[in-house]
Amino acid sequence: MDRAGPRWPAALLIGPAYLWLAVAVFLPLSAMAYFSVLTVAPFGPDPAVATLQHYRTIVERPFYLTLTRRSIILGLQVTALCALLGYPAAWVLARVIRGRWREAIFLLVVLPFWTNALVRTFAWTIVLRGDGLLDRAIHWAVPSAEPLDLLFSYPAIVIGLVHGYLPYMILTCYLSIQAIDGSLIEAAQSLGAGWVTVFRRVALPLSASGLAAGAVLTFVPVTGSFMEARILGGRQGITLGTVIEDQFTVVFNWPLGAALSFMLLAIVLALLALSLPLVRKVVA
Repeated sequence: MDRAGPRWPAALLIGPAYLWLAVAVFLPLSAMAYFSVLTVAPFGPDPAVATLQHYRTIVERPFYLTLTRRSIILGLQVTALCALLGYPAAWVLARVIRGRWREAIFLLVVLPFWTNALVRTFAWTIVLRGDGLLDRAIHWAVPSAEPLDLLFSYPAIVIGLVHGYLPYMILTCYLSIQAIDGSLIEAAQSLGAGWVTVFRRVALPLSASGLAAGAVLTFVPVTGSFMEARILGGRQGITLGTVIEDQFTVVFNWPLGAALSFMLLAIVLALLALSLPLVRKVVA
């Protein structure tokens, strides 16, 4: 009886936040679902009639399926690179560095959150263009090197997205790694386990939850990203996200844009559902 008493104050404290999150998520999704089954946007003089033609158009045209596959591959590549770079950085930050050095490096990790994403993306155009900062640095070190111009290319998109989402991976992995009891690692080492075995049997399973959370926080927004692809990719940056943006801002075909958004959301949710058993097995 005593344990059930404090639940009401907790519910009153967290209730408004969860209610706001529910409204902020389901209200826009409901509006998008409504738009996706209309012939035209319900703002002009033409009458809007219910139809599923936009979904049939997506399935019948290989162009949209190709862009969907490209966006998913981009999300997987960026997520993998963020994991490969972010997990070791989080491990060093949580287990190796101490004192003010940790505070300084932690500040560098969260620094991208303090700058506008558009400003960060345009900054990369200065670095990656021909005769840019990176090209000049390479020619200063190796004068005979070939000119390097990564701007308006697929690698430029990947670089910009990894820079934008790497902090999410580092922070989530840092929290899970810091929560690992150090005595478990010491016990494994004292029993003769090598570093690879300790990492595979102890450290990775105990920190897999943070790695999985970072992967979700990276993969989901990257598959629908459009700003980095448009600015850094140029003609090579056509993704499903850029097409969806064009449908809303250029063509003013909101129903098709909403249908494309829902198709991408369904595919992403399906991939996350398929990967859930693997994540549970690793975490367990």
